[in-house]
Amino acid sequence: MRELCTDRLLLRPWRESDLEPWAAMNADPEVREYLGELLTREQSDAVVAGMQAEFDERGFGWWALEARHTGEFIGRAGLDEVGDDMPFTGVDIGWRLMRSAWGHGYATEAALACLAFAFEALGLPEVVASTTVDNLRSQAVMRRIGMTRDPADDFEDPSVPEGPLRQCVLYRVSRSDDHGPRHSAGYDPVRSPRAPRASGPTRH
Repeated sequence: MRELCTDRLLLRPWRESDLEPWAAMNADPEVREYLGELLTREQSDAVVAGMQAEFDERGFGWWALEARHTGEFIGRAGLDEVGDDMPFTGVDIGWRLMRSAWGHGYATEAALACLAFAFEALGLPEVVASTTVDNLRSQAVMRRIGMTRDPADDFEDPSVPEGPLRQCVLYRVSRSDDHGPRHSAGYDPVRSPRAPRASGPTRH
């Protein structure tokens, strides 16, 4: 798993020491507000194992997110293929931070690095992002990184039970967009691995 580095963040492989703070995030009702049920430690650990396996297989995925000035684990950010049960295809960008890391611009900074990697290293033509209608914080990040929403693309997530989390919005940004990202803070594009299959939502 290759690393990405920005001015303030390191997007790196997962470590054993990340499991405890990651589990604490997944047991935090505020972090999970738009994600559904809280996760047990066993479920949280299984998510990490799955993310590591998928990254090894595809050459991209979810990085652990570290604040460079402290070395502290603060969440995750990355790219994922959209599930086959969704009404759209492509590669999805996402992020999830612990509450203590909110409000510092870290999500935007990490997302810009992931977009630069998607366009410059993977050569993707487009990246999408989705979240619930009420998750205005994540939607603001999507707009800050150059993504736009067409209300005609809004959808109901078939993987979510009936309720307030089912209705979602979809944002997009293409490599050719004038408003799309070209460089993220401190990120130096790396040599391209093999491109993923076009298929790629990810809850933020």
